[in-house]
Amino acid sequence: MNNRWYWAFKHILFGPALQLWNRPWIEGVENIPASGPAIVASSHQSVMDSFYFPLKCPRQIKFIAKAEYFNTPGFVGRMQKWFFSSVGQVPIDRTAKSSSEGMLNSAREILNDGGLFGIYPEGTRSPDGRIYRGRTGMARVAMDTGVQVIPIAMFNSRKANPIGTWIPRPVRVGTRVGQPIDPHAWAKERGLDVEDHETARKFTDYFMLELAQLAEQPYVDVYASEVKDSLKKGLGYPKGAEPTK
Repeated sequence: MNNRWYWAFKHILFGPALQLWNRPWIEGVENIPASGPAIVASSHQSVMDSFYFPLKCPRQIKFIAKAEYFNTPGFVGRMQKWFFSSVGQVPIDRTAKSSSEGMLNSAREILNDGGLFGIYPEGTRSPDGRIYRGRTGMARVAMDTGVQVIPIAMFNSRKANPIGTWIPRPVRVGTRVGQPIDPHAWAKERGLDVEDHETARKFTDYFMLELAQLAEQPYVDVYASEVKDSLKKGLGYPKGAEPTK
Protein backbone atom coordinates (compact mmCIF):
# COMPACT_ATOMS: atom_id res chain seq x y z
CA MET A 1 0.00 0.00 0.00
CA ASN A 2 1.57 3.30 -1.11
CA ASN A 3 0.11 5.58 1.56
CA ARG A 4 -1.53 5.22 4.95
CA TRP A 5 -4.74 7.04 4.09
CA TYR A 6 -5.39 4.75 1.13
CA TRP A 7 -4.99 1.81 3.52
CA ALA A 8 -7.31 3.49 6.05
CA PHE A 9 -10.04 4.20 3.47
CA LYS A 10 -9.84 0.62 2.21
CA HIS A 11 -9.62 -1.26 5.50
CA ILE A 12 -11.26 1.02 8.10
CA LEU A 13 -13.33 3.96 6.82
CA PHE A 14 -15.17 2.68 3.71
CA GLY A 15 -14.08 -0.85 2.90
CA PRO A 16 -15.66 -2.87 5.73
CA ALA A 17 -19.08 -1.28 5.20
CA LEU A 18 -18.99 -1.95 1.45
CA GLN A 19 -17.84 -5.52 2.09
CA LEU A 20 -20.94 -6.12 4.19
CA TRP A 21 -23.38 -4.11 2.08
CA ASN A 22 -22.42 -5.26 -1.43
CA ARG A 23 -20.45 -8.47 -0.71
CA PRO A 24 -18.07 -7.84 -3.63
CA TRP A 25 -16.36 -10.80 -5.32
CA ILE A 26 -13.39 -10.98 -7.64
CA GLU A 27 -12.40 -13.59 -10.20
CA GLY A 28 -9.00 -13.86 -11.90
CA VAL A 29 -7.15 -11.75 -9.33
CA GLU A 30 -4.05 -13.87 -10.03
CA ASN A 31 -3.79 -12.04 -13.39
CA ILE A 32 -2.74 -8.89 -11.54
CA PRO A 33 1.06 -8.98 -11.08
CA ALA A 34 2.30 -8.87 -7.49
CA SER A 35 4.74 -6.10 -8.41
CA GLY A 36 5.83 -3.98 -11.34
CA PRO A 37 3.94 -1.70 -13.73
CA ALA A 38 0.67 -2.65 -15.41
CA ILE A 39 -2.34 -0.91 -16.94
CA VAL A 40 -5.73 -1.98 -15.58
CA ALA A 41 -8.44 -0.94 -18.05
CA SER A 42 -11.97 -1.37 -16.75
CA SER A 43 -15.51 -1.23 -18.01
CA HIS A 44 -17.31 1.70 -16.40
CA GLN A 45 -20.77 1.08 -14.99
CA SER A 46 -20.94 3.44 -12.02
CA VAL A 47 -19.05 5.99 -9.92
CA MET A 48 -18.54 3.25 -7.34
CA ASP A 49 -16.41 1.22 -9.77
CA SER A 50 -13.49 3.24 -8.40
CA PHE A 51 -14.30 1.82 -4.95
CA TYR A 52 -15.41 -1.76 -5.65
CA PHE A 53 -12.46 -2.84 -7.79
CA PRO A 54 -9.75 -1.23 -5.62
CA LEU A 55 -11.43 -2.82 -2.59
CA LYS A 56 -10.69 -6.29 -3.98
CA CYS A 57 -7.41 -5.49 -5.76
CA PRO A 58 -4.35 -6.55 -3.72
CA ARG A 59 -2.38 -3.49 -4.91
CA GLN A 60 -3.09 0.22 -4.91
CA ILE A 61 -4.41 1.56 -8.20
CA LYS A 62 -3.71 5.10 -9.35
CA PHE A 63 -6.20 6.87 -11.58
CA ILE A 64 -5.72 10.21 -13.32
CA ALA A 65 -7.89 13.13 -12.17
CA LYS A 66 -8.39 16.71 -13.32
CA ALA A 67 -5.63 19.04 -12.16
CA GLU A 68 -8.27 21.37 -10.71
CA TYR A 69 -8.87 18.84 -7.95
CA PHE A 70 -5.33 19.47 -6.73
CA ASN A 71 -4.77 23.20 -7.14
CA THR A 72 -8.00 24.87 -5.96
CA PRO A 73 -7.03 27.60 -3.47
CA GLY A 74 -8.25 27.87 0.11
CA PHE A 75 -9.20 25.39 2.80
CA VAL A 76 -11.67 23.50 0.60
CA GLY A 77 -9.02 23.18 -2.08
CA ARG A 78 -6.49 21.78 0.39
CA MET A 79 -9.02 19.24 1.69
CA GLN A 80 -9.91 18.28 -1.85
CA LYS A 81 -6.25 17.77 -2.74
CA TRP A 82 -5.74 15.67 0.40
CA PHE A 83 -8.71 13.42 -0.35
CA PHE A 84 -7.87 12.76 -4.00
CA SER A 85 -4.21 12.16 -3.20
CA SER A 86 -5.21 9.81 -0.37
CA VAL A 87 -7.35 7.61 -2.59
CA GLY A 88 -4.64 7.28 -5.21
CA GLN A 89 -5.63 9.96 -7.74
CA VAL A 90 -2.86 11.63 -9.73
CA PRO A 91 -3.29 15.02 -11.46
CA ILE A 92 -2.89 15.34 -15.20
CA ASP A 93 0.41 17.02 -16.06
CA ARG A 94 -0.56 20.65 -16.63
CA THR A 95 2.83 21.52 -18.18
CA ALA A 96 1.92 19.47 -21.25
CA LYS A 97 0.80 21.13 -24.49
CA SER A 98 -2.51 19.23 -24.56
CA SER A 99 -4.73 17.18 -22.26
CA SER A 100 -3.81 13.98 -24.15
CA GLU A 101 -0.10 14.68 -23.71
CA GLY A 102 -0.73 15.50 -20.05
CA MET A 103 -2.52 12.18 -19.57
CA LEU A 104 0.37 10.34 -21.20
CA ASN A 105 2.97 12.11 -19.05
CA SER A 106 1.08 11.35 -15.83
CA ALA A 107 0.60 7.71 -16.85
CA ARG A 108 4.31 7.38 -17.62
CA GLU A 109 5.13 8.71 -14.16
CA ILE A 110 2.91 6.10 -12.49
CA LEU A 111 4.22 3.23 -14.61
CA ASN A 112 7.87 4.27 -14.37
CA ASP A 113 7.42 4.12 -10.61
CA GLY A 114 6.26 0.50 -10.95
CA GLY A 115 2.62 1.27 -10.19
CA LEU A 116 -0.79 0.15 -11.43
CA PHE A 117 -2.31 2.74 -13.76
CA GLY A 118 -6.11 2.59 -13.79
CA ILE A 119 -8.18 3.88 -16.70
CA TYR A 120 -11.71 3.60 -18.08
CA PRO A 121 -11.22 3.33 -21.86
CA GLU A 122 -14.85 4.20 -22.61
CA GLY A 123 -14.14 7.65 -21.15
CA THR A 124 -17.43 7.83 -19.28
CA ARG A 125 -19.98 5.56 -17.63
CA SER A 126 -22.03 3.30 -19.88
CA PRO A 127 -25.59 4.67 -20.18
CA ASP A 128 -27.16 1.20 -20.21
CA GLY A 129 -24.60 -1.41 -19.13
CA ARG A 130 -23.33 -2.31 -22.60
CA ILE A 131 -19.68 -1.88 -23.61
CA TYR A 132 -19.09 1.12 -25.85
CA ARG A 133 -16.39 2.22 -28.32
CA GLY A 134 -13.14 3.01 -26.52
CA ARG A 135 -11.06 6.15 -26.57
CA THR A 136 -7.45 5.63 -27.67
CA GLY A 137 -5.79 7.07 -24.54
CA MET A 138 -5.28 3.65 -22.96
CA ALA A 139 -3.78 2.23 -26.16
CA ARG A 140 -1.44 5.20 -26.61
CA VAL A 141 -0.10 4.69 -23.10
CA ALA A 142 0.30 0.97 -23.77
CA MET A 143 2.09 1.43 -27.09
CA ASP A 144 4.30 4.19 -25.68
CA THR A 145 5.41 2.21 -22.63
CA GLY A 146 5.04 -1.41 -23.75
CA VAL A 147 3.40 -2.20 -20.42
CA GLN A 148 0.85 -5.03 -20.36
CA VAL A 149 -2.84 -4.16 -20.27
CA ILE A 150 -5.21 -6.09 -18.00
CA PRO A 151 -8.95 -6.01 -18.87
CA ILE A 152 -11.31 -5.54 -15.94
CA ALA A 153 -15.05 -6.23 -16.18
CA MET A 154 -17.44 -4.91 -13.54
CA PHE A 155 -20.67 -6.77 -12.71
CA ASN A 156 -23.82 -5.29 -11.13
CA SER A 157 -22.11 -2.07 -10.00
CA ARG A 158 -24.63 -0.18 -12.13
CA LYS A 159 -27.48 -1.85 -10.22
CA ALA A 160 -25.82 -1.08 -6.89
CA ASN A 161 -25.09 2.53 -7.84
CA PRO A 162 -27.38 3.70 -10.68
CA ILE A 163 -26.52 6.97 -12.40
CA GLY A 164 -27.81 9.84 -10.26
CA THR A 165 -27.69 7.97 -6.93
CA TRP A 166 -25.24 8.46 -4.08
CA ILE A 167 -26.12 5.73 -1.57
CA PRO A 168 -25.29 2.20 -2.80
CA ARG A 169 -28.09 -0.34 -2.93
CA PRO A 170 -27.63 -3.81 -1.35
CA VAL A 171 -26.75 -5.55 -4.62
CA ARG A 172 -23.83 -7.97 -4.83
CA VAL A 173 -21.07 -6.56 -7.06
CA GLY A 174 -18.35 -8.46 -8.89
CA THR A 175 -15.09 -7.93 -10.73
CA ARG A 176 -13.63 -10.24 -13.37
CA VAL A 177 -9.94 -9.83 -14.24
CA GLY A 178 -8.91 -11.00 -17.69
CA GLN A 179 -5.60 -12.24 -19.05
CA PRO A 180 -2.91 -9.55 -19.51
CA ILE A 181 -2.28 -8.39 -23.09
CA ASP A 182 1.22 -7.41 -24.23
CA PRO A 183 0.60 -4.44 -26.57
CA HIS A 184 3.93 -4.63 -28.41
CA ALA A 185 3.62 -8.38 -28.97
CA TRP A 186 0.04 -7.83 -30.19
CA ALA A 187 1.22 -5.20 -32.68
CA LYS A 188 4.19 -7.31 -33.85
CA GLU A 189 1.95 -10.31 -34.56
CA ARG A 190 -0.08 -8.10 -36.89
CA GLY A 191 2.84 -6.31 -38.52
CA LEU A 192 1.82 -2.95 -37.04
CA ASP A 193 4.02 -0.01 -36.04
CA VAL A 194 3.64 0.78 -32.32
CA GLU A 195 4.22 4.48 -33.04
CA ASP A 196 1.43 4.70 -35.62
CA HIS A 197 -1.78 6.35 -34.41
CA GLU A 198 -3.82 3.81 -36.37
CA THR A 199 -2.23 1.04 -34.32
CA ALA A 200 -3.60 2.64 -31.16
CA ARG A 201 -7.06 2.76 -32.75
CA LYS A 202 -6.91 -0.88 -33.82
CA PHE A 203 -5.64 -2.02 -30.43
CA THR A 204 -8.43 -0.08 -28.71
CA ASP A 205 -11.09 -1.72 -30.90
CA TYR A 206 -9.59 -5.17 -30.27
CA PHE A 207 -9.41 -4.55 -26.54
CA MET A 208 -13.00 -3.32 -26.25
CA LEU A 209 -14.29 -6.44 -28.01
CA GLU A 210 -12.30 -8.57 -25.56
CA LEU A 211 -13.67 -6.51 -22.67
CA ALA A 212 -17.24 -6.96 -23.91
CA GLN A 213 -16.75 -10.72 -23.98
CA LEU A 214 -15.23 -10.67 -20.50
CA ALA A 215 -18.15 -8.58 -19.22
CA GLU A 216 -20.73 -10.74 -21.03
CA GLN A 217 -22.21 -7.61 -22.59
CA PRO A 218 -22.97 -6.55 -26.19
CA TYR A 219 -20.43 -4.25 -27.85
CA VAL A 220 -21.62 -0.94 -29.30
CA ASP A 221 -19.31 0.74 -31.83
CA VAL A 222 -20.39 4.25 -30.80
CA TYR A 223 -18.89 6.49 -28.11
CA ALA A 224 -20.87 6.40 -24.87
CA SER A 225 -20.54 10.19 -24.59
CA GLU A 226 -22.36 10.62 -27.92
CA VAL A 227 -25.18 8.36 -26.77
CA LYS A 228 -25.53 10.25 -23.50
CA ASP A 229 -25.58 13.58 -25.31
CA SER A 230 -28.26 12.36 -27.72
CA LEU A 231 -30.41 10.98 -24.89
CA LYS A 232 -30.03 14.19 -22.90
CA LYS A 233 -31.30 16.20 -25.88
CA GLY A 234 -34.33 13.92 -26.14
CA LEU A 235 -33.24 12.52 -29.50
CA GLY A 236 -33.08 8.91 -28.41
CA TYR A 237 -30.27 6.54 -29.25
CA PRO A 238 -28.15 7.53 -32.27
CA LYS A 239 -28.02 5.22 -35.28
CA GLY A 240 -26.01 2.10 -34.57
CA ALA A 241 -26.47 2.30 -30.82
CA GLU A 242 -30.10 1.29 -30.49
CA PRO A 243 -30.71 -1.40 -27.83
CA THR A 244 -31.62 -4.76 -29.34
CA LYS A 245 -33.69 -5.94 -26.37
